[in-house]
Amino acid sequence: MPMPPLPTVNLTPVAYFPEGYFLENLAVRRDGSVLISSLLHKEVWCVPGPDPSLDVAPVLVHTFENIVMGILEVEPEVFIISLSDGYTTHESHLARLDLTDWTPGDPVSPEIIYTFDYRVRALNGSCLLAPGVMLIADCFAGLIWRVDLDSGAGGGRARVWMEHPTMAFDPDSEVAPPPQPGINGIHYGPKTGYVYYTSTAQQVFMRIPVHADTLEAAGAPEFVAAIDKTDDFCLDEVAGFAYVTRHRGNTLDRVPLAPGHGSEVRHIVGDPFDPTLVGPSSAAWGRRPEDTGRIAYVTVDGGRTAPPPDGIIRQAALLRVELQSDGAEVAPAYATVGAQA
Repeated sequence: MPMPPLPTVNLTPVAYFPEGYFLENLAVRRDGSVLISSLLHKEVWCVPGPDPSLDVAPVLVHTFENIVMGILEVEPEVFIISLSDGYTTHESHLARLDLTDWTPGDPVSPEIIYTFDYRVRALNGSCLLAPGVMLIADCFAGLIWRVDLDSGAGGGRARVWMEHPTMAFDPDSEVAPPPQPGINGIHYGPKTGYVYYTSTAQQVFMRIPVHADTLEAAGAPEFVAAIDKTDDFCLDEVAGFAYVTRHRGNTLDRVPLAPGHGSEVRHIVGDPFDPTLVGPSSAAWGRRPEDTGRIAYVTVDGGRTAPPPDGIIRQAALLRVELQSDGAEVAPAYATVGAQA
């Protein structure tokens, strides 16, 4: 079966951030607004919706005491923020942020609900495996944590869910910081039954089958594709693709979800170099039913981590990414069902 044609991609900046900002992660809220973590400034911001645009400025939600990494909605309008000083003390916490009835500009009162022990090194991406069960990538320890949340996400318990060599970070990169993480982005595909992850240092895109009843791994991690300079991604399980941000590569890539199609990884934007897409980090679909596979939001650091080919460092930004197909119907040959027994 032929590979589906590449979509046409339109990039639109919808919010800019001050000079020196490193935007790490994002979560699209039900009202269409977008929460964004600013890693080094230890902040969470909100870009108001329902259709974010440059007409409305981002609003600071809260400044934390630790580096802000992942943002995950675990219950309607309740978010778990991963706090992790991965470059220094490795102190790591989970904070509960309740935005129920919140109006941009109002103060919030995040609550620390869990503190990790000495084994944690640097929390990064996170995903929801089932209601009340989340997974978190530890990009310097080279493993995945499972966190079982209490009702209302008022507390929880964490344990190691999976550890594998493909998740390891690059210790040699410590001499030329920032260190290159191992496992980075992580997402669960409930239709296919796999947890997918990128590993920046190991330059791979992987998947793990999940047991539907126990939510434990139903097998070892499986190689899907080789891809370098990766960060995060969003999944389109219907079409059978992941859309992967290449942070230092300045591209957004389409990666088939099933093994055996690694040669079909393609840059869909950024090659040739596009000055709008400099330092893409995280990606998430919009929240409307028709958005998956069509409308995504991507954070970019403007080249703060790695200067782009033209050497010009730009402002960090939130981009709206619109994928337009030629209208041809394509069978989802790239999605396969994992272990559900």
